[in-house]
Amino acid sequence: MPAILQEFKEFINKGNLLSIAVGFVMGAAFTAMVNSLVTNVIMPIAAIPFGQPNFDDVLILTINGAQIKVGAFLTTLVSFLLVAWAVFLMVKAYNRIAPPKEEAPAGPDEATLLAQVVDELKGVRADLSNR
Repeated sequence: MPAILQEFKEFINKGNLLSIAVGFVMGAAFTAMVNSLVTNVIMPIAAIPFGQPNFDDVLILTINGAQIKVGAFLTTLVSFLLVAWAVFLMVKAYNRIAPPKEEAPAGPDEATLLAQVVDELKGVRADLSNR
């Protein structure tokens, strides 16, 4: 039994499991925040012309007792577009205030690398011919 616990401990400590867990929790919190912004602030503003905060009761088609709720789909579609827009604006704002990432210096190009290999081979050939 202790071998299994040791293996489990190694599994947990391997990689960035803690970082992934923190990212997941932060993602869930961010999702809740964006959904709240859309549901409680943006959708009521968007619904001002219609007098209600969603379109669930608009465009309901009833055929043989089955309800086709086109308005509910429109509410979901508008919510999705507003969430996407809110996330876009938040990312745009973050990119403005976040310091730019430094790019890694570019390595040598292929011609330079090939020239270095040829020089090394010439050096090896010269060493072999001197023996």
